Amino acid sequence: MAEKGEAQTPTEYIAHHLTNLKFGQFPDGSWGFASSAEEAGQMGFWSVHVDSLAWAVGLGLVFLLLFWLAARRATAGVPGMFQSAIEAIVEFVDTTTKDIFPHKNPWVAPMGLTILIWVFLMNLMDLVPVALVPWVFARLGVDYMKIVPTTDINVTLGIALGVFLMIIYYSFKRKGPGGFLAELAFHPFPKFAAPVNFILESVTLLAKPLSLALRLFGNLYAGEMIFMLIALLYTASIALFLLGGVLQILWALFHILVIVLQAFIFMVLSTVYIAQAYEVPEEDGH
Repeated sequence: MAEKGEAQTPTEYIAHHLTNLKFGQFPDGSWGFASSAEEAGQMGFWSVHVDSLAWAVGLGLVFLLLFWLAARRATAGVPGMFQSAIEAIVEFVDTTTKDIFPHKNPWVAPMGLTILIWVFLMNLMDLVPVALVPWVFARLGVDYMKIVPTTDINVTLGIALGVFLMIIYYSFKRKGPGGFLAELAFHPFPKFAAPVNFILESVTLLAKPLSLALRLFGNLYAGEMIFMLIALLYTASIALFLLGGVLQILWALFHILVIVLQAFIFMVLSTVYIAQAYEVPEEDGH
């Protein structure tokens, strides 16, 4: 990494912007914040991406505040733009989840709403100029700052793990332990192939949270990388500076679609997976 005051090479610039602010244990047993990419890489399993967690929790609080304000200011008369927008989002999520999940469950629609808005807000941070917030924090003495939580696989996997726990919970609740294990062991092949069935169905089950996490992470990580590569054009020449400005605007406009679509896909697939867990085969007598 370049010393302070020295210009960074393109490789150093990208590596710096892809490094999280980490707090964890160093090889000598001490604890603290990493002050370089090398120190961050030396931290083992017991380390925390402070920036990803802080931005994720902060944006979750923003989500709660917005909807709390909408509920507090709701009126029976003609609603304002803010109330109308919130009501439209709630109605859209309610309709979508009912189409996917035909069962009665008071938790599924709120879960879908939480995932949609929270993931959307985290994705939206990708439209903030890539070097702006890290530059501000650098002035405050913080060397690293990643502000897009969904470009951190730990965050996306954490959300997907929550969905996975709901899948397991409703599978056990609706089918019982025996029915859940039978679903894994006796499909798709006949019962004599139970070991093969169990391996195949277990892989399918585990693939659900992994696919949720990796799809969201991969799309947002790729988008962030493109923003960084475009930003490098600003330091090359006047012509490339102008080109970089045009590309930045075009990619940001296209990326808005990615931001919204990935949040929607995460919500829909989570609801689909829980609906599958809720379904009980006819032969079970339910």
